[in-house]
Amino acid sequence: MEKIVFEKSNIRNYVKNVIAEKIEKLKNFIEFTLEASRDIKKTPKYDSMREEMQEEIYQMQKQLGALNDLRRNLLKVLPAATPERIQLGSLVITNKARFYISVSLGEFFFEGDRFYAISPESPMAKKMIGMKSGEEFTLNKIHQKIVEVI
Repeated sequence: MEKIVFEKSNIRNYVKNVIAEKIEKLKNFIEFTLEASRDIKKTPKYDSMREEMQEEIYQMQKQLGALNDLRRNLLKVLPAATPERIQLGSLVITNKARFYISVSLGEFFFEGDRFYAISPESPMAKKMIGMKSGEEFTLNKIHQKIVEVI
Protein backbone atom coordinates (compact mmCIF):
# COMPACT_ATOMS: atom_id res chain seq x y z
CA MET A 1 0.00 0.00 0.00
CA GLU A 2 1.42 3.37 -0.94
CA LYS A 3 1.67 5.94 1.81
CA ILE A 4 -1.20 8.40 1.70
CA VAL A 5 -1.79 11.17 4.19
CA PHE A 6 -5.11 10.92 6.01
CA GLU A 7 -6.50 13.55 8.34
CA LYS A 8 -7.77 11.59 11.34
CA SER A 9 -10.25 14.30 12.35
CA ASN A 10 -11.84 14.14 8.88
CA ILE A 11 -12.28 10.38 9.21
CA ARG A 12 -13.73 10.77 12.71
CA ASN A 13 -16.19 13.38 11.42
CA TYR A 14 -17.12 11.12 8.51
CA VAL A 15 -17.87 8.19 10.86
CA LYS A 16 -19.87 10.56 13.09
CA ASN A 17 -21.90 11.73 10.07
CA VAL A 18 -22.54 8.16 8.87
CA ILE A 19 -23.93 7.26 12.29
CA ALA A 20 -26.06 10.44 12.38
CA GLU A 21 -27.46 9.67 8.91
CA LYS A 22 -28.33 6.11 9.93
CA ILE A 23 -30.07 7.40 13.07
CA GLU A 24 -32.08 9.93 11.06
CA LYS A 25 -33.13 7.34 8.45
CA LEU A 26 -34.17 4.90 11.15
CA LYS A 27 -36.16 7.57 13.01
CA ASN A 28 -37.97 8.44 9.78
CA PHE A 29 -38.71 4.79 9.07
CA ILE A 30 -40.02 4.26 12.61
CA GLU A 31 -42.29 7.28 12.23
CA PHE A 32 -43.50 6.04 8.84
CA THR A 33 -44.23 2.58 10.28
CA LEU A 34 -46.07 4.09 13.26
CA GLU A 35 -48.24 6.15 10.92
CA ALA A 36 -48.92 3.11 8.75
CA SER A 37 -49.92 1.05 11.79
CA ARG A 38 -52.44 3.73 12.78
CA ASP A 39 -53.96 3.66 9.30
CA ILE A 40 -54.67 -0.06 9.27
CA LYS A 41 -58.40 -0.60 8.94
CA LYS A 42 -60.25 -3.15 10.98
CA THR A 43 -60.17 -6.27 8.87
CA PRO A 44 -60.03 -9.98 9.66
CA LYS A 45 -56.22 -9.71 9.54
CA TYR A 46 -56.11 -6.47 11.54
CA ASP A 47 -54.69 -7.96 14.76
CA SER A 48 -51.95 -9.99 13.09
CA MET A 49 -50.90 -7.10 10.82
CA ARG A 50 -50.80 -4.67 13.72
CA GLU A 51 -48.84 -7.17 15.82
CA GLU A 52 -46.28 -7.64 13.03
CA MET A 53 -45.88 -3.89 12.67
CA GLN A 54 -45.43 -3.48 16.43
CA GLU A 55 -42.70 -6.14 16.35
CA GLU A 56 -41.03 -4.33 13.44
CA ILE A 57 -41.16 -1.04 15.35
CA TYR A 58 -39.69 -2.74 18.43
CA GLN A 59 -36.78 -4.14 16.38
CA MET A 60 -36.12 -0.74 14.80
CA GLN A 61 -36.14 0.91 18.22
CA LYS A 62 -33.52 -1.60 19.38
CA GLN A 63 -31.40 -0.71 16.33
CA LEU A 64 -31.88 2.97 17.10
CA GLY A 65 -30.69 2.38 20.66
CA ALA A 66 -27.60 0.60 19.37
CA LEU A 67 -26.85 3.47 16.96
CA ASN A 68 -27.26 6.00 19.77
CA ASP A 69 -24.81 3.92 21.83
CA LEU A 70 -22.35 4.06 18.91
CA ARG A 71 -22.72 7.83 18.73
CA ARG A 72 -22.11 8.16 22.50
CA ASN A 73 -19.08 5.86 22.32
CA LEU A 74 -17.65 7.85 19.43
CA LEU A 75 -17.76 10.97 21.62
CA LYS A 76 -15.33 9.20 23.96
CA VAL A 77 -12.85 8.85 21.09
CA LEU A 78 -10.86 12.03 21.34
CA PRO A 79 -8.94 13.21 18.28
CA ALA A 80 -5.76 13.55 20.33
CA ALA A 81 -2.23 13.93 19.04
CA THR A 82 -0.86 11.01 17.08
CA PRO A 83 0.50 8.48 19.56
CA GLU A 84 3.46 6.24 18.80
CA ARG A 85 1.55 3.19 19.96
CA ILE A 86 -1.91 2.10 18.84
CA GLN A 87 -4.74 3.08 21.17
CA LEU A 88 -8.42 4.07 21.12
CA GLY A 89 -8.79 6.70 18.40
CA SER A 90 -5.80 5.53 16.36
CA LEU A 91 -5.94 5.28 12.62
CA VAL A 92 -3.89 2.21 11.73
CA ILE A 93 -2.59 1.56 8.24
CA THR A 94 -1.38 -2.01 7.67
CA ASN A 95 -0.10 -3.63 4.51
CA LYS A 96 -3.59 -5.18 4.11
CA ALA A 97 -6.15 -2.63 5.35
CA ARG A 98 -6.90 0.64 7.13
CA PHE A 99 -8.50 0.55 10.59
CA TYR A 100 -10.01 3.32 12.69
CA ILE A 101 -10.15 2.09 16.29
CA SER A 102 -13.28 3.78 17.56
CA VAL A 103 -16.70 2.13 17.25
CA SER A 104 -17.96 -1.01 15.57
CA LEU A 105 -19.31 0.51 12.36
CA GLY A 106 -17.60 -1.89 9.97
CA GLU A 107 -16.49 -1.14 6.44
CA PHE A 108 -16.80 2.35 4.99
CA PHE A 109 -15.27 4.30 2.14
CA PHE A 110 -13.64 7.68 2.69
CA GLU A 111 -12.23 9.67 -0.22
CA GLY A 112 -12.22 6.51 -2.32
CA ASP A 113 -10.31 4.39 0.20
CA ARG A 114 -11.70 1.45 2.18
CA PHE A 115 -11.55 1.67 5.96
CA TYR A 116 -12.85 -0.42 8.82
CA ALA A 117 -14.18 1.30 11.94
CA ILE A 118 -13.63 -1.27 14.67
CA SER A 119 -14.36 -1.37 18.37
CA PRO A 120 -11.41 -1.50 20.77
CA GLU A 121 -13.06 -4.70 22.05
CA SER A 122 -12.79 -6.45 18.67
CA PRO A 123 -10.19 -9.22 18.27
CA MET A 124 -8.37 -7.15 15.62
CA ALA A 125 -8.11 -4.06 17.84
CA LYS A 126 -7.10 -6.13 20.86
CA LYS A 127 -4.31 -7.62 18.79
CA MET A 128 -3.07 -4.20 17.60
CA ILE A 129 -3.47 -2.03 20.72
CA GLY A 130 -0.07 -1.22 22.17
CA MET A 131 1.79 -2.02 18.95
CA LYS A 132 3.62 0.55 16.85
CA SER A 133 4.61 1.16 13.26
CA GLY A 134 6.81 -1.58 11.82
CA GLU A 135 5.50 -4.34 14.07
CA GLU A 136 3.74 -7.40 12.66
CA PHE A 137 0.93 -9.63 13.84
CA THR A 138 -1.18 -12.56 12.68
CA LEU A 139 -4.90 -12.93 13.25
CA ASN A 140 -7.02 -15.70 11.75
CA LYS A 141 -4.01 -16.88 9.73
CA ILE A 142 -3.68 -13.44 8.08
CA HIS A 143 -0.30 -11.83 8.62
CA GLN A 144 -0.17 -8.03 8.64
CA LYS A 145 2.49 -5.40 9.11
CA ILE A 146 1.67 -2.06 10.68
CA VAL A 147 2.81 0.55 8.18
CA GLU A 148 1.67 3.68 9.99
CA VAL A 149 -0.13 4.81 13.15
CA ILE A 150 -1.95 8.13 12.90
